[in-house]
Amino acid sequence: MKTISAFLASYSLVAVVMAQTPTVPSPDVQIKAAILAAPADKRDGATVYGYTAKNEFVVLRKGTNELICLADDPAQKGLSVSCYHRDLDPFMERGRILKKEGKKPAEILAIREQETKDKKLMMPTHPSTLFSYTAKDENYDVATGDVKDGYLRYVVYIPYATAESTGLPLKPEAPGMPWIMDPGTHRAHIMINPPVSTTAAHH
Repeated sequence: MKTISAFLASYSLVAVVMAQTPTVPSPDVQIKAAILAAPADKRDGATVYGYTAKNEFVVLRKGTNELICLADDPAQKGLSVSCYHRDLDPFMERGRILKKEGKKPAEILAIREQETKDKKLMMPTHPSTLFSYTAKDENYDVATGDVKDGYLRYVVYIPYATAESTGLPLKPEAPGMPWIMDPGTHRAHIMINPPVSTTAAHH
């Protein structure tokens, strides 16, 4: 009985470890899904960051234009990819480093805000766009990179912009209406959430 118990205990441990080690899609599949966040004419030239089989975050493809795309995190359910202007990369990379260090979201916000004020972290002086593309777990094929019923939204970073300086409201008053979030801070940005298509619901 002890032997069986030991076997079951070790098997359970292996099962837990395997469950915590997600399958990382091939680089081609990661790139295929990541660039879905980019405008069609920017996809072929975008730089793409993604994951190795050992779950290391690396450059999967060096690009030729101004967009940087991030592949889906295999440890998270569903699909979540994004592409952003390269001038936002120092800001994004600093966030990734702080997250890896175990900092909480509120701490990351505060640290980056202070570092921007201290000129240690440089934010773009011009409006810079981020595109975010998401899909539910059942609508994303990890093996092929095919996605159905995905949702694309847009963010335009304008550091230190306010409702007064842009004329934008602080919340959307109609579906798809642009609004400003985190006004007056280093990460002030215009949010544009297009209305969710109802056509998918009819299929």
